Amino acid sequence: MKYAAKKLAALLATMLAVSFLAFAAFQVVAGDPATDRLGTEATPQRVAELRHEMGLDRPFLVQYGSWLGGFVTGDPGQSYSGGPVADLLSARLPVTLTLSLMAFALTLALALPLGLRSVRRGGRLEGAVNTVANQFLMALPPFFTGILLTWLFSILLHWFRHGAFPGFGADVGGSLWYLLFPAVALAIPRVAQTVRMLRSTVLAEMDKDYVRTAIARGNDRSGVLYRHVLKNSLVPVVTFLAQTMAEIVAGSIVVEQVFNLPGLGRLLLTSISGRDYPTVQAIVVILALWVVLANTAADLINRFIDPRLGGART
Repeated sequence: MKYAAKKLAALLATMLAVSFLAFAAFQVVAGDPATDRLGTEATPQRVAELRHEMGLDRPFLVQYGSWLGGFVTGDPGQSYSGGPVADLLSARLPVTLTLSLMAFALTLALALPLGLRSVRRGGRLEGAVNTVANQFLMALPPFFTGILLTWLFSILLHWFRHGAFPGFGADVGGSLWYLLFPAVALAIPRVAQTVRMLRSTVLAEMDKDYVRTAIARGNDRSGVLYRHVLKNSLVPVVTFLAQTMAEIVAGSIVVEQVFNLPGLGRLLLTSISGRDYPTVQAIVVILALWVVLANTAADLINRFIDPRLGGART
């Protein structure tokens, strides 16, 4: 319990630091949102009035405190392009969140059995084939795989209409079916990486003395693998999967453009180009929170697997 409390405190401290840096970064970036918003109608008086209306003339810490308080309560401010940032996020976040979770679920569903199979059937020829296949799949960028999947399943087979994402409000089933293809594009290189990581970790554990002794005493190799080796190999694998979750979220920003999805990726790019700093700040903090939550969950799972991690149990 004490370990979980420490991890929660670390999460909050990390997010506080991230929010401060995200807010500060857009205070020193070149350009004035008020001037950009007024365009050719900008005059010193109108710029000053708009800066006051937008709260840009207040001290930095006052602006940060106001923004942070609003973010925590679900109101990350007003978009410079008009409308609450919360409304923009609520329309885009479910798409990116669902896509990332689907890609991660596919990674787990495929990588774990494939990795264990490669260990159980560890022949030299099959091992070489697995290595070549893993290297090839890891080298495929998700955006390129997305283009191939679009060409095959949209243009040739007509399994889905590219650019016709129905939206969860209109068709939940159709939306999940559409998201399956970008999820596959995101999952393919992650599956290859996870299989390689799991295989190397388990094989390293299999070479230890206690495993050799157990097998020499007549214990079934598969039984030793599942009862002892797998559990002892899970800690680095769980940590790696947390990093994979973060990579999937980052990769979804690009893949959303390939499949023309109305997710956070497109909103982030349009907000950057339009100097919509409140929206960009909110997205950066949300993505950072996703990464920190994944790593915190991995630490807690690893502590459950091996109570020796992080000190003695309290």
